[in-house]
Amino acid sequence: MIEIKNLYKRYHNHHGSDWVLKDINLTIPTGVSVGLIGRNGAGKSTLLRLIAGMDTPDRGEVIRHSRVSWPVGLAGGMQNNMTGRQNTKFVARAQGCGPEEVKRVIEFVQDFAEIGEAFDEPVRTYSSGMRSRLSFGLSLSFDFDVYISDEATAVGDRAFKAKAQALFKERVGKSSLIMVSHGEGILRDLCQVGIYIKDGQAFWYDDINEAILAYHSDVDEQKKSISAEDSEEPAVSLEGDPATFNKVQIQELRRQLKEARQYMNGIFQRFRQAKSEKWPKNELSFLNDLRLEASEHVDQLNSILVKTPVGARQDAKAKLNQAQLSIESFNKLLASERFGDDDVEYKALIEKFLQESHVQKENAEKILSELDGLD
Repeated sequence: MIEIKNLYKRYHNHHGSDWVLKDINLTIPTGVSVGLIGRNGAGKSTLLRLIAGMDTPDRGEVIRHSRVSWPVGLAGGMQNNMTGRQNTKFVARAQGCGPEEVKRVIEFVQDFAEIGEAFDEPVRTYSSGMRSRLSFGLSLSFDFDVYISDEATAVGDRAFKAKAQALFKERVGKSSLIMVSHGEGILRDLCQVGIYIKDGQAFWYDDINEAILAYHSDVDEQKKSISAEDSEEPAVSLEGDPATFNKVQIQELRRQLKEARQYMNGIFQRFRQAKSEKWPKNELSFLNDLRLEASEHVDQLNSILVKTPVGARQDAKAKLNQAQLSIESFNKLLASERFGDDDVEYKALIEKFLQESHVQKENAEKILSELDGLD
């Protein structure tokens, strides 16, 4: 069972800070799988991170009476200088596994990830797909009471995707799930109940279909309202220094970034299909040029967004949270005496990673302090 009591959460920014979540009170029973539903930016992923313990509320608390996973497929906690095998062993020990269980986890992840000899190469040399395979396998190598999933979909080719999805459903079948996904089919398939997040509030539905229906009703009502208004508004200019952008300019920038990503993904899907079907070289080359052009446009918009007060603060806040979690984990490991006298190399690595985490935290705090000074 998971209890959420009087929970409030917001992220401070240059233009004020509205509550993302406010006065959330929920009890998620044992053995019940839940789908989180709501529009983009409603706070679904925020609530998921709070439940997983990856973020802390401004007010209230989350009480976990069961063993809750980190988000399935999360690769952010991996150490780039360590190999896939070392990362796996490190996480297994951090989870309290004994020697035999550590061996089982390593064999499971190595077999599942299917990355061959790269398993013994530094993670910094991995492609994004290899990192995803490793992290997905690592997430599902442990038996949790509750699995957390934020748009977790299998990666890789069709065969690997089918294998990963089957394993994911097998784990969920034995435990419960709290899931965010824009795919309503997988929500209906894996979840029994729904939580609809709207205007910072959380509404519980005993049937996932009722939650989805409530969401669609609100979306349809909003579309009618927008169509009734005068849509001819002056264009929003994105010229000038991003650090001085106002709320309207940032909203427009995010809208353009969303459209650019959708366009890029559409081109990429067609390019991948063309490669698999061995289209003529001139057509492949043309599609590849379009793909690179679209990717460059997304990168340009992202680089502008991160320079805005909101983007810079979110980036610094995320790095601060990551550093704090790392510091707590490494300190816990050093105090636990899980490493014996023959693990000098691992202890030295932990000390190194702890120092790097402190540096990251100090840098993030400095950036946040400078941004606060602009308020």
